[in-house]
Amino acid sequence: MKHLTNTLAKKLWLTVTAAILITILYSYFLSYLFYEKLYVEDIEESLFEEGLALAEDYEGGPLTTELKEQVEWYNTKSDSEIFIVSNPRELSACLPFDIDYETLIGEAEREELLQGNAVFKEGFEERFDRNIMGVIIPLLDQDRLEGIIYIYLPLAKITEITQDFAYLWMIASFLFLIVALGTGAWLVKRLTKPLLDMKQAADSVSKGNYGVHLNIQSKDEIGELAFAFNHMADSIRREDERKREFLANVSHELRTPISYVKGYSDALMTNMVTSEEDRIRYLHLIHRESGRMERLVGDLLDLSKLETDEYRLEKMPLPLAQLIEDALQKYGSTLEEKKLSLMKNLDPDIIINGDEGRIEQVIQNIMDNAIRYTNEGGISISLYASKNGCCIEVTDTGLGIPQEDLEKVKQRFYRVNKARTRSDGGTGLGLAIAEKLVQLHGGELLISSKVNEGTTVKVLLPVI
Repeated sequence: MKHLTNTLAKKLWLTVTAAILITILYSYFLSYLFYEKLYVEDIEESLFEEGLALAEDYEGGPLTTELKEQVEWYNTKSDSEIFIVSNPRELSACLPFDIDYETLIGEAEREELLQGNAVFKEGFEERFDRNIMGVIIPLLDQDRLEGIIYIYLPLAKITEITQDFAYLWMIASFLFLIVALGTGAWLVKRLTKPLLDMKQAADSVSKGNYGVHLNIQSKDEIGELAFAFNHMADSIRREDERKREFLANVSHELRTPISYVKGYSDALMTNMVTSEEDRIRYLHLIHRESGRMERLVGDLLDLSKLETDEYRLEKMPLPLAQLIEDALQKYGSTLEEKKLSLMKNLDPDIIINGDEGRIEQVIQNIMDNAIRYTNEGGISISLYASKNGCCIEVTDTGLGIPQEDLEKVKQRFYRVNKARTRSDGGTGLGLAIAEKLVQLHGGELLISSKVNEGTTVKVLLPVI
């Protein structure tokens, strides 16, 4: 938590501080921009219009005393300083500050004046401690420059312009700083708290507490992350429960055959068995239980391989009816022993693209269950075309499956008989393996059943 606070919170604070500084600098920049664009340009335009208005009274020829007196009178009424001279060099004697004529009116400026254009000058003057804005208006008679009107005005500093509301600006800036820092603190706390909660939740999950749940209702990316975290924690919890259940089931399935093998082998090794008949019976039991363990381990390995992404089926075109016929051959003696009938109705024209060995394994797993749980009547197997491919349908007249167990029979190690005896069940993995194989072929395995009436298993597969 401390590490997160020292990094993310610091970054957020730096971001907020940078935003405030950028805002202040931007405001400072805008103030000078407005000063340049609004105030300076307004002064420049005002001086220019003032000079043009005075120049309209010039009617040509040498400058008259009357015109000069008129300009001098107007100068006493105007905020700007106005001079009218016949020779621009006379300005040095009129202006209250030193001026270099060549700097004021050079060759380029003189050409502008001869063309009737005004010349604008701006420069810093030490005497006034500020910039001076000047406008030179030419007085032309034909192509001859008879004189000029020079108007200048010291420009006010931006601090002088804002002096009236400087205190208000400082107060507003202080209030803005307080609000910005308060808002920043709220934002930092709001943004980091859900992340700190997630870190604590992640620590709990890493310690095995999978029941942790984040209660973050925001609809932004953090809310989506919290939702994903909750989903992940639930998935890990379910997977952990499945793992525990799986280990418990495997231990339960192996405990009895191992105890049988150990008990009977101990009896044989310690010469507790006296008759040849008992010895053969004990060896038969050991062989039976070792075969049960072999089948369980084989089914576990099959299921483990099928659930990996690397597993690939070896598909080829298969005449499905013939494949079913071949798979049923091994059940002849078992059916006769239990006195069960077998009815077949197989469409010979159906061809699928599948793995021959795995499809046969699906049929065998379904048939093993049908025979195991059927004591009277018989089993029928059909193959026919369906809407989206074909259907293998296996129906028995056995014990049936209660409705509450119907959705669970395809789970690993699930048995309808809660006593989980060896006499009425296999490894408990047959239907789980069958369903996985059917799904890998792009199909679906469906089960319907009624207690004491029988069970129907349908395998839907795509066809070529």
